[in-house]
Amino acid sequence: MDSFERGRYKRTASGITALAHLLGVLAILLVLVWLLHFREGIYYDSGNPDRVFNVHPFLMVYGFVFFAGEAIMAYKTVAAERKVQKFAHMVLHFIATVLGIVGLFAAFKYHNMLSVKHMTSLHSWIEMGTICFYILQWLFGLSVFWLPSASNSTRARALPWHICGGRALLYMAIISALTGLMQKESLQQLGWNGELRLINFTGLAILLFGIAVDFSIGLAHYV
Repeated sequence: MDSFERGRYKRTASGITALAHLLGVLAILLVLVWLLHFREGIYYDSGNPDRVFNVHPFLMVYGFVFFAGEAIMAYKTVAAERKVQKFAHMVLHFIATVLGIVGLFAAFKYHNMLSVKHMTSLHSWIEMGTICFYILQWLFGLSVFWLPSASNSTRARALPWHICGGRALLYMAIISALTGLMQKESLQQLGWNGELRLINFTGLAILLFGIAVDFSIGLAHYV
């Protein structure tokens, strides 16, 4: 690939990366508007079960999906040497993991407050599976790519699997978020009103964020 082609791909990938950031921020803002305007606010220690539950969608979108996407794009957005980019990638994934677990606890706390059974929906199964595999993926990356015990040949063999697993987990997180929004729509029996439209636009923003992240990393392979 000549220098002109390489430059063209760099500009394209950079544009899609910027778009991914904007879509991620848009998704977070839409979630906040939904929870603060329509759903009574966000407070983990509240005596109101609905406010406790609202911690869950907020952290799963902002804490889990958004930070997971940012971690994947860290090699393009962090202007530093490779080791610093790798550290940022690892830390952002760790933040996503911690906030995702806290969001999961908020859902369990909500169920306990209402004496509702846990893990009864497809959404909850996908979400729990995503969190568990995400933790395993992070531990795998830490042991192979950060700690000095792994050889270069081992890292070379593991890298394609690590990248593929990370992209799959991002889409699993997005599927979890979208099924969660659909489940909330169904349980609330929302008519075609402003709240339902806001939830739909939020879901679209989350999905487009994931696609933009994936395209950004895909184009980066040509650079």
